[in-house]
Amino acid sequence: MPRSSKPQVLIAGVGMLPVGEHWQESLRGLAVQAIRLAQADAPAMPRPQAIFVGNMLASSASHQANLAALVAEYANLVGIEGVTVEAAEASGAAALRQAFIAIRSGLIETALVLGVEKVTDHPAEDLDALVARSLDSDYESAIGLTPHSQAALLMQRYIAEYAPSSEALGAFARISHSNGAGNPLAFRPQPLSAEAYANSPLLVPPFKTWDLAPVADGAAALLLTRDDKLPKPLRQDALRVAGVTLVTERLALHDRPDPLFFGAAAVSVQEACRQAGIGLADLDFFEYTDATVLHALLSLEAAGFAPRGQAWHLAQDGSLDRNGSLPVATMGGSNARGFPLGAAGVYQLAEAALQLRGKAGACQIDHAQRALVQSLGGTGTTAVTTILERLA
Repeated sequence: MPRSSKPQVLIAGVGMLPVGEHWQESLRGLAVQAIRLAQADAPAMPRPQAIFVGNMLASSASHQANLAALVAEYANLVGIEGVTVEAAEASGAAALRQAFIAIRSGLIETALVLGVEKVTDHPAEDLDALVARSLDSDYESAIGLTPHSQAALLMQRYIAEYAPSSEALGAFARISHSNGAGNPLAFRPQPLSAEAYANSPLLVPPFKTWDLAPVADGAAALLLTRDDKLPKPLRQDALRVAGVTLVTERLALHDRPDPLFFGAAAVSVQEACRQAGIGLADLDFFEYTDATVLHALLSLEAAGFAPRGQAWHLAQDGSLDRNGSLPVATMGGSNARGFPLGAAGVYQLAEAALQLRGKAGACQIDHAQRALVQSLGGTGTTAVTTILERLA
């Protein structure tokens, strides 16, 4: 498929902080540090004309609205366009989508995408209540549902219908932790044995401790530009955003015709592949959302990598390993790296960029040319799918 005559959008700079409990840092401090790292990664880039901030909980967890203006001020970018994008846990990836649209339209030439979240100052029960705001307030969170308990109900139904073993489900966490052991920015980079998984306690039945990604603080940033505005010294490491789509699903589970199918995720993958002019066979790895093992399973099935109810086999036969046919969570995913909620999508994109550059260190997979990155908000309610590829 011939490429559009519109400007191509490239990622020129990448910056990430370690994911963890950053009690000593402020929200704005985390944001500025990530921006500085992205700018240092692409020192020839001009001053960005806009900043798009992906964040889920700043207004409630940090009592801070108007976040983009605050970040621009403290990053010495006063005067540029700035907007905060909220799409629950998919906020960071949605911010990239907005930057892509702005550059692709020709209205701006350079943009900064930031994902930032600061939530671990709150006790676990308070944080659960804040995160539950991504559900339907009147019909779900009002009766005590949280994203974890909702996913657990769906996981129980998945097990009843498709009968995966506990060992098969545990393989997803073990793959993430095997990959994350080589990521110096990961929150819990320890390898995970089958015995340790089997002996871990149930947190939200049927989920064990290792089936749930740990919510943490973090900030990551990307510098984007048009292909014809990219400084020549940066061309070797730049990546093309070949396709990016955002699709929404019905918010409340009881309104969905099939709660065990992530319809928005399926459509967004199809449309992103159409934009990029490729098929699933052309993709070298998949950075999926693994907020829970249910998310991982349903993402693989929605994308078309496995038939309905069969994705768990991929974790057992080696297909999803770093040297398998479809590596996933190549730097640990949210399960090992940590899950910084609204910032998670920018981490996924930044990690994919490092893989395609050949600079993922101990996490590197061989000969990667194209990446599929999917960030989900809520229980598959919002799906943002991005395809990144190396420049020819």
